[in-house]
Amino acid sequence: MKKLLFSVTKKDLDVQTFCSGGPGGQHQNKTESGVRIVHRESGAVGESREERSQHANKKIALQRLVRSLKFKLWHAGKVAACISGKTLDQKVDEQMQPDHLKIEVQQDGRWVDETPPQS
Repeated sequence: MKKLLFSVTKKDLDVQTFCSGGPGGQHQNKTESGVRIVHRESGAVGESREERSQHANKKIALQRLVRSLKFKLWHAGKVAACISGKTLDQKVDEQMQPDHLKIEVQQDGRWVDETPPQS
């Protein structure tokens, strides 16, 4: 049985409508059939203005949003955080502890280990 890790709902999205413009005559200039959907948390955007119907454009815009690289990266990070129980910042802090670091400096044209001894 699959377990739901998290969900994206309408509350997480900003849906904007606008006049499509371009060729198509008065119909496009009067109706707000163009749709832009923004996922606030990731900043990903999906937009469509090809269809005459706002409903059809909304569906296309949502598909484009989900396929965007920005959304995919956010999704992967969110899944990893849900599975491990740690956020990306917590993982970075954990890896930046002194016992995980190696410090090297260049002396006389070669690299020399300057890592302080562990206590």
